[in-house]
Amino acid sequence: MSAPRVKLDIDASREKLASLGCSYAAEALEALLAEAVRNEMPAHVFLDRLLDTELAGREERRIKAMLKVSKIPTGQTLENFDFAFQPAIERSRIETLATGSWIRSAEVLLLQGPPGVGKSHLLVALGIRAIELGFSAQYFRFDELMTALKADAHLPASRIKARKYMSTALLLIDEMGYDPMNREEASLFFRLVNHRYGRCAMIIITNKTVRDWRELLAGDEVLATAILDRLLRRANVLNIRGRSYRLRDLEVGMMSTPA
Repeated sequence: MSAPRVKLDIDASREKLASLGCSYAAEALEALLAEAVRNEMPAHVFLDRLLDTELAGREERRIKAMLKVSKIPTGQTLENFDFAFQPAIERSRIETLATGSWIRSAEVLLLQGPPGVGKSHLLVALGIRAIELGFSAQYFRFDELMTALKADAHLPASRIKARKYMSTALLLIDEMGYDPMNREEASLFFRLVNHRYGRCAMIIITNKTVRDWRELLAGDEVLATAILDRLLRRANVLNIRGRSYRLRDLEVGMMSTPA
């Protein structure tokens, strides 16, 4: 029977790091220590590298967890958005939105335009960036949001305020406008907008222009005016008119298919 392995000093240090919750530093300790010895790295530089590794690991874990909770679809980022294909979208304006200052100010971003022009891509990408910046975010397709609002319609205001669609720093509403709302739905949407106004930010994407919102909101001009007043008073509005990404991809696929 072989003798038990004697623990080295690095083993003890790794265990202490792990017991302190520094799992990423514990995992990287051996490699970083070897590099420090090899390069005669000053102690404070080695310590900074070790702490940076721990902080980076925790931040990556936080972002992954927040993305999972937010239900934001993955794969669409600002980095892979094709600005060259869609010149109607000003890169500088999107880069300004990507700083998150409008979220801190509880503003609204309204993306209008026909299907396929990149609205959903921008919504998802800005939602991901918001989480990277430390904001909470929650994604809903409009039909999913309306289902949640109807299910909670009977709850008292104190409980409604705790719902994610009310409390999250950034609410992402996708695919609004394909079907008109009835009176109940329009009233519930007004309650949402009214509660979040001046408190939390929203991104809404729709294929409708502002002048079509009365028809969208059960034909109620008074309600449409009240909602638009709250949305547009603190709004960034992007009207996207351009070529469809989906049609482009379809054309590319057809061209690449052998006859």
